[in-house]
Amino acid sequence: MYYYLLLFLALYLPFQIALNPTQGIDLASVRILALLIFFLWLLRGLKEKKLVLTSSSVSPLIISFLFFCLFSTFASQNIQWSVRKLLFLLSFFPLFFVISASLWNKEKIKLLSNLLVLGAFLTAIIGLFQFSLQFILGIDTSLSLWEKITTPLLGNSFSQSVFQHSSWLVNINNRTFFRATSLFPDPHMLSFYLNMLFPLSLAIYFSSFEKKYAFISAVILLASLLTFSRGGYFGLLAGTIFFFSFFLARKKYQLKTASTVAIFFASILVIFFVFFTTPIGQRFFSSFNSQEGSNSERIKIWNKTIEIIQENPLLGVGIGNYPLSIEPASTYRDPIYAHNTYLDLAVETGIITSLIWIAILFLSIFNLTQNKTSLIFLGFSSGIVSFSAHSFFDTAIFSVHVLPLLIIFIAFSAIKEKSYELV
Repeated sequence: MYYYLLLFLALYLPFQIALNPTQGIDLASVRILALLIFFLWLLRGLKEKKLVLTSSSVSPLIISFLFFCLFSTFASQNIQWSVRKLLFLLSFFPLFFVISASLWNKEKIKLLSNLLVLGAFLTAIIGLFQFSLQFILGIDTSLSLWEKITTPLLGNSFSQSVFQHSSWLVNINNRTFFRATSLFPDPHMLSFYLNMLFPLSLAIYFSSFEKKYAFISAVILLASLLTFSRGGYFGLLAGTIFFFSFFLARKKYQLKTASTVAIFFASILVIFFVFFTTPIGQRFFSSFNSQEGSNSERIKIWNKTIEIIQENPLLGVGIGNYPLSIEPASTYRDPIYAHNTYLDLAVETGIITSLIWIAILFLSIFNLTQNKTSLIFLGFSSGIVSFSAHSFFDTAIFSVHVLPLLIIFIAFSAIKEKSYELV
């Protein structure tokens, strides 16, 4: 039963509806679904007396990460904020133990991967439709319409915060664009999500050479570019380069067909054309201008964050409490963060926690690339590379769309080839 719910979760991630149990509280339905999957797995294991936890090197790091996040609450100014963040993490991390300890075969892994990519494809289609509306209805009408559409998905309270501190618009060379956001709260989280699944879609295509997967990959790529997320562009490039580097290095696939090489170089030409001749390229290259407004402001935030880390190196300021260190009068929904996942973790939970997180990502990537039998695992590892690169510029570990996807990828780094058994 929990396996089928896991498949549903894979497709449901980008379309989840928020629940509003009380005033001011939005509860993502996927959090309930993730916990339901965990408890069904737990009950089944206890009933059959076959509850097995993975012995992967990633497992103790996951437990240590959660422990240090909990330990950081001793430094919290607002314990309620810390509890809410901890409960968020504890909603999804149990998925790691469910997936890594379950029995998988190639058919099941392929089905789960296909559903993840299908979700990304449908999300990208919606994002392209939403982006095109501004050229038909105008920006103001499109914004108003999309706020009404996304409110039930984001939740009443969270949606108001999103609209109040909106990053949906971008100005490039004195022209304003309504960025691709699809059903996500902002373009950056959409970029995280699509870029993590783009390499997986490539892996599925190069495993089957079915043209529909090439089309799916192209749609996901286009929607990602239209988010105009500069951090996302770095993540996209990092994940794609990582994928093709390992793909072309494998003798099994190296120059296997002329179409492989042709598609690779055609993609390079398209990327160069897009980068040098469109607003996408202008947006990307503005990342290297330290005098540009958002860049200079981000550098100031990083410097201030490093100062706070130096004052609180062990426990940080408490998970979820960074906004209070910057603005004592801030509220829980205020989008105050370090714009760097590694700095965010260090400032809120301590340097050790941030290093553990880096170790989790590194080990997961390493373990996944050791699997030589399936390109799917290379897609997973490339997705984590994309997430890791993008994380230098944004923070997505508290995203209900991105964190569960990342945990799914990490969990597959903990399973071994001998566990690919028929159930």
